[in-house]
Amino acid sequence: MSDDTSRAARLLSEHRASIDRLDAILVYTLGERFKHTQAVGRLKAEHELPPSDPAREAQQIARLEELAKEADLDPDFAKKFLNFIIAEVIQHHRKHQETGS
Repeated sequence: MSDDTSRAARLLSEHRASIDRLDAILVYTLGERFKHTQAVGRLKAEHELPPSDPAREAQQIARLEELAKEADLDPDFAKKFLNFIIAEVIQHHRKHQETGS
């Protein structure tokens, strides 16, 4: 194996190790986020509040788009990602309302 190939393999390994750590951070962060959204869903169910809050969702999407720009992340990707999370949260909130919990 040439020096260049060995160096490339080492760099690839380092990048992959960083990606693995970041993936773990994302999973644990999402887990923590969903703990809070579950609590919000139970609170909404207890007080018969709607599972969705379009004004709040619009604020969050705009906020995340700005954060994405600051982080040099494609804002459209960030918006799609947050929309996916919001849809999942609303589904959980609806379940809380259906079960009364």
